[in-house]
Amino acid sequence: MERPGARRIIAVKPERELLTPQRLPYFIGISGSTAGSRALSMHIVVIPPGARAEPHIHETHETAIYVLQGRVETRHGEGLSESIVSEAGDFLFIPPGVPHEAINLSATEPARAIVARNDAGEQDKVRPYPPRIRSGAS
Repeated sequence: MERPGARRIIAVKPERELLTPQRLPYFIGISGSTAGSRALSMHIVVIPPGARAEPHIHETHETAIYVLQGRVETRHGEGLSESIVSEAGDFLFIPPGVPHEAINLSATEPARAIVARNDAGEQDKVRPYPPRIRSGAS
């Protein structure tokens, strides 16, 4: 039996929202399970107004993000002590093993981004990251 995507082009329409370990709604596009990809996943993430991802680490894969809409603060590094703000039109690269969390800076509008990873199992190697307690931080 031929494996999906092995010798033909596959079209994927992400119509259903999936809640991920990061606790954000994803719309899975290309992955091993949807298209037979062997080393790539690509999907859309929506961060609701004022919401944030659970702090986490992608153990072995790189992540590339293209922000379509909104402004997102990504806290990263040991204890999530560093920060970078991305907005529509910006790209963001997250190396493997870097703790991070994404925060939608708008209280009224969702943020949307395209996320690509060099792993066909888009959520298989995500693990929670318990940051150190930051006094007075939200």
